[in-house]
Amino acid sequence: MLDKIKSVICEFVNIDPKSLTEATDLRVDLGLKSLDLVNLAVALENEFNIEIPDREISSIATIGDIIGYLKQAS
Repeated sequence: MLDKIKSVICEFVNIDPKSLTEATDLRVDLGLKSLDLVNLAVALENEFNIEIPDREISSIATIGDIIGYLKQAS
C-alpha cells in the first residue's frame, strides 16, 4: 500500500519515492497546496477505488494519515 501511495504522490511532486516515509508531511515537506491536496485525493480515489469526502481531505496531513484513512475506508 505504501509503495502505491508513494507512486501517486510522485505524480504530483518531483521527488524520489525512497525519500518518502509515513511521517512525510504533505504540506510542509512536499509543499502541496489546497488544490494539490484535492487533486491528490482524486488520484488516491482512482487508485484505491474509494471515495474521500472533501471534509476529510483537510484532516490528512501525512502519508501515515493517508494509510490510516485507506485502512479505515476498506
